[in-house]
Formats: sequence, C-alpha cells, structure tokens
Amino acid sequence: MSRLKIRFSELKERNQKALVTFVTAGDPDLSGTERIIHALEAAGADVIELGVPFSDPMADGPTIQRASERALKHGVSLRDVLGMVVEFRKKDTATPVVLMGYANPIEAMGYEPFAAAAAAAGVDGVLTVDYPPEESAAFVAHLGRHGIDPIFLLSPTTPEARMAQVGKLAHGFIYYVSLKGVTGSATLDIVEVARKIPQIRAAVSLPVGIGFGIRDGQAARTMSQIADAVVIGSRIVEEIENSTAESLLDNVYNLVKGFRDAMDGKE
Repeated sequence: MSRLKIRFSELKERNQKALVTFVTAGDPDLSGTERIIHALEAAGADVIELGVPFSDPMADGPTIQRASERALKHGVSLRDVLGMVVEFRKKDTATPVVLMGYANPIEAMGYEPFAAAAAAAGVDGVLTVDYPPEESAAFVAHLGRHGIDPIFLLSPTTPEARMAQVGKLAHGFIYYVSLKGVTGSATLDIVEVARKIPQIRAAVSLPVGIGFGIRDGQAARTMSQIADAVVIGSRIVEEIENSTAESLLDNVYNLVKGFRDAMDGKE
C-alpha cells in the first residue's frame, strides 16, 4: 500500500482531513528547503508537495514564479530535487512526498529513468501540470511499474467525460483547482466548490483535495468540511519569501500549525 493511501486511511480513521503543504524545492536553497519540509511535518502537514523549479511555470502566480526563479539561480535541477528527497527520507520514512511540476524536466530525463530514480529516492506521487490525461498513458504506466501514484488536476471547467478519464488513470488523490486562474489568485467561491465536489466524487473514487486561493485558517476549515484534503501553497511560499533567515522556520511552523489547528477546530 502506498504512503498516500496509508496516510489518507489513517486520517479517515481519526476523522481528520489531510493538510497538503507546497513549497518550491531549492527556495531559499536546497538545505533550507529540507529544513522547511521537516518543519511542515512537525506543524501538522500530512503530505509534502515539492515544486520542481521550472523557467516557465504557467499554472503558477507571481509568488511561486519568484520562488522558481530563486531556486533556478542556485542551479537547482530535477536530479537535485530527487537528491533532497533522499536526504529527507533519512529522517522521515512515513510522510508522503509528491513532486509537482512540468513536463520538460521529466521529458529530458526520460520516463523510465525518472520513474526509477523517483521511486529510489522515496517519492510517492507525481503531479505534472501540463500532462493532460489524453497524453499520459505511457507516463502513468512507467510510474505504476515503480509504485508511484500519478496525480491529476481537475478544475471548475473540467467536463464530466474528462473527469471519468482521469478517474481511470489517477491514484493517490485528486487535486481540484478551486478557481479559474493561477496559484495564489482570485477569491474562493465556496458555493461553487461545494457544488462541484459531488460531481468529482461520482466520477473518481479517490480522496479529493482542494487547492488554489486558500490563504487563511477559516478558508482551510471550510474547505476541509467539503473535501478530503486542503492544499496550501502560495501562502507558505509567501512566508518563506518575506522571512529572515533567523525567523524562517518559526514563521513557517507557526503558519502551518495555524492551518492545522483551524482544520481540526482548535481555533
């Protein structure tokens, strides 16, 4: 059983929802990112989502774009990100790690070498923003042979036929983009999200996570009552960008602990 499946099963038994936290690997640097993701787990994150830095992150807003730029200035590559997962696994063998990124670095490495290296590093899932389900069968097959869960995005404009197609390919969980636009943009329409989730559940028999636009504890709590997971990305990356080296870990820990407490009804 995959770490993602185990984690969602454990949370269901405890009547909790998953807190999925995103950071860009290599921001502020690779060793800093490793310390950050340990802090995320300590603060209550259930799944770590690592963004692979890319020069043209078309689905990401300015905050995550700047994080990718900072990481790329350090020369951080996909292989470096996998190496960081190896280091993370020396201390944490239980927390699921998902890589989120774009097709180009994977294409450059090759499906099979990437899948093998990711599995050896301890990666549990891969979400590739610009691999549509219609073009993903070969990639999904390589991931599956190495026990890695392929994760897909659904959006407010996804038709039911594509939902069904994703349902046949996806494993781990589904990432529902709760708004039209890039990460960190716009305002959540809670009524619209609540209307869409049952449609997704009818097509896909996996946990559903909601991301994009969740910036405070109240929004996280509300979304956790609708879905199985809440994804926090831009708000954490923003905290990293605005923190000093001395305050960084404490600031990230306190921010994520606030989201976890809100989702658990402790605020």
